[in-house]
Amino acid sequence: MYNDYYGLQELPFTITPDTGYFMNRAGYQDALNVLLVALRSGEGFIKVTGEVGLGKTLLCRKLLASLDRKTSVTAYIHNPFLQPETLLFAVADELKVEYPDNINQHKLLRTLTRKLLDIHRSGRNVVLCMDEVQAMPVETLETVRLLTNLETEKRKLIQVVLFGQPELDYLLSQPSVRQLKQRITFSYKLLPLNRVAIRAYVNHRLGVAGYNGPELFTRGSLDRLHRASQGTPRLINILAHKAMLSAYGQGSHRIRDSHVKQAIRDSEEIRNSHALGWMTWRPAILRWIFG
Repeated sequence: MYNDYYGLQELPFTITPDTGYFMNRAGYQDALNVLLVALRSGEGFIKVTGEVGLGKTLLCRKLLASLDRKTSVTAYIHNPFLQPETLLFAVADELKVEYPDNINQHKLLRTLTRKLLDIHRSGRNVVLCMDEVQAMPVETLETVRLLTNLETEKRKLIQVVLFGQPELDYLLSQPSVRQLKQRITFSYKLLPLNRVAIRAYVNHRLGVAGYNGPELFTRGSLDRLHRASQGTPRLINILAHKAMLSAYGQGSHRIRDSHVKQAIRDSEEIRNSHALGWMTWRPAILRWIFG
């Protein structure tokens, strides 16, 4: 595409949550620091919420990558549509627990408990990160709470970090999971990027992708990006990529307001995507995302 034209080593504005593009400003480093401090304090439940496209999955993966493998064992559950028993199997698989094919839920929980105790005796802690939790059945959330009941006299055998959209707060307000909500001692809410942060975000991603030159996006183009994306990184990535395509097609070495306008015209659904909480793309952008 335009990599050679702009002196890039890779596409800077993909929507894949690549931890190499994690930006240590605009609230993301603060969020990571809160999570790391809470985990070191031995907290059982931690919650992170944010709207669609704000970078929760990227933060989750960055957290997992930041934990010391010598002191922590991690598990990552990205599928929220799990029944209680299936969740236990998923956690057991993540922790490499060996169990027979015909094991029942009670015996699986005992086997899982023994594994957690073995890890604790080795001087390590277990961190379970769960993504898109707002879509998880209430019964499965209750199973998560029961898992955190496993503890020694001094600390939990497993710590859980919940990542979800704002609907997660509504889910946790239901009486059936009030005990879980009471155990959440650390929370963080991701917010959209402001105008200053968007400029830093765009330049950061360009720099990681190998760009080394004068500022590529004009002030007008960044202002347009901010208004159209409402500060949502996923939307910024889509529009910035398409604006760069437009500029490349016109032989321009700077991305101007007109190029972002063209990107918006080619992605008119984006105007309402932030409010809807989901996105649709034209066939051309779908082919770019999924190959």
